Amino acid sequence: MRSATSVPYTRQHIDEDDIAAVNRVLGSDWLTGGPAINAFENLASSYCSARHAVAMSSASTALHAVCLALGVGPGDRVWTSPNSFVASADCALQCGALVDFVDIDPHTYNLSVSELERKLAFAEVSHTLPKVVILVHFGGRPCDLAGIAALARRYGVAVVEDASHALGATYRDSPIGSCVYSDATVISFHATKSITTGEGGMVLTNRAEVAGRVSLLRSHGISRPSNEAEPWRYEKVELGFNYRMTDMQAALGTSQLAKLGKFVERRTELAQRYDRALAGLSLQLPHRDADSTSAWHLYPVQVLGEDRSERRLMLFSALLQHGVRSQVHFIPIHTQPYYRDRGFGAGDFPVAERYYEGTLSLPLFYDLIESDQDRVIEIVRAVRR
Repeated sequence: MRSATSVPYTRQHIDEDDIAAVNRVLGSDWLTGGPAINAFENLASSYCSARHAVAMSSASTALHAVCLALGVGPGDRVWTSPNSFVASADCALQCGALVDFVDIDPHTYNLSVSELERKLAFAEVSHTLPKVVILVHFGGRPCDLAGIAALARRYGVAVVEDASHALGATYRDSPIGSCVYSDATVISFHATKSITTGEGGMVLTNRAEVAGRVSLLRSHGISRPSNEAEPWRYEKVELGFNYRMTDMQAALGTSQLAKLGKFVERRTELAQRYDRALAGLSLQLPHRDADSTSAWHLYPVQVLGEDRSERRLMLFSALLQHGVRSQVHFIPIHTQPYYRDRGFGAGDFPVAERYYEGTLSLPLFYDLIESDQDRVIEIVRAVRR
């Protein structure tokens, strides 16, 4: 691990094993559509205890494809959390569906189960139930999966886990991605995540028909039926996309996934150091759950007080002045101009909006050395004591 003049809020870890894995593919006969894809999918499904894994070009394309695989189309409704990246909502609109949001829990920053229950009860009466709820494991911390799954069963709603932050987390001793409580899980391998393929994503599911449809959609809607008379034959059976991952990315992902355990362990240690050092300040630190473990993709703190927005900016600026980059996760989706143009506005989801006003993600990544973390802590303590 090395120090640097500036401290980013995140950084990928690439070692010689990763480089060698990619180089092996570069020297092979397959750069795309080859055996590295199957190897990565098999390792991921085994790691997450899911029956099927389908590698994709990104988590965004994975969300789109899995919505289509679950039958989402024009006139349907999809609900998700406003505290997420825009892809969690965009995927519904890309299917021609309507999107709505469920406000978050003020302690976990994840989708509120009590708010979901209230909203589902109203939607049943008004005949506006969603086809799919996309929950988001924000920052790597699992949602209340059992509570959400119970509601989904009661109202006949499919559940998709947006686990872009949560590979390596667990819920009630099951790995996130096992789909014990959902129809499918989406993982991200973007460069900011715990493991990376540069860009890339994956759909995990225990439903063979969902995996089959996603596989078809990711490659132009083309199937290759067995045909001895025309062994070269392929057939386009529906409108699909080029959502494929390359073998180079898959090789990198396979190498990275083998190190995920130590990546999450180190992130957990660093989060615990933050916990100890920042206790007692006018900050709300991340909450812990007894029935889950976080992947610690993010370490978000909330600046407290009525002037939280101004104080958050002061803290952000003080860190930046000393060469430390922090980040804000997330600007609530419904407040973005595109979604405001579709009828959403300030005040629609007040808990998410209140959370946004004061949140700041401190640097957290595998290669963050303790002296650099201490530098972050010193600045935060000076501003927030």
